[in-house]
Amino acid sequence: MRHPSRRFGHGAARRDAEPVALLIYGSTEGYEFDERTLAHLKIALAAKLRVQESFLLNWMVPAERGSGRVSLWISPTTPLVFQFHGSKPPKLNKVWIDALTRSAHGIRGMTVMAEDEAEDYLRAAGAPAAP
Repeated sequence: MRHPSRRFGHGAARRDAEPVALLIYGSTEGYEFDERTLAHLKIALAAKLRVQESFLLNWMVPAERGSGRVSLWISPTTPLVFQFHGSKPPKLNKVWIDALTRSAHGIRGMTVMAEDEAEDYLRAAGAPAAP
């Protein structure tokens, strides 16, 4: 069996200067994210999985990485690995985590969004921002 981090899927939007982190889904497929985004996704995904919820995780693939969309069915029975290369976790933004978590309640599932889109998402959803 090949090591899962050697097989890459299309990643979400990230700047090439940022360190690459991997979301490894199941035992075969790795998806690239910047480390800050994946750190926030990890917390949002864990919050949903902790209460045994299954849902879609969606993101757009930027043109420079091939274009398109990716949707994964996230379930408590499918192993997830979060592989980071940085030695220190980033300071977490509670508003961003709240927006990611709340987006999972919609019919489209959890949608990966940029950090600067989180407040607008919560405002549009009519949800109070996290303290």
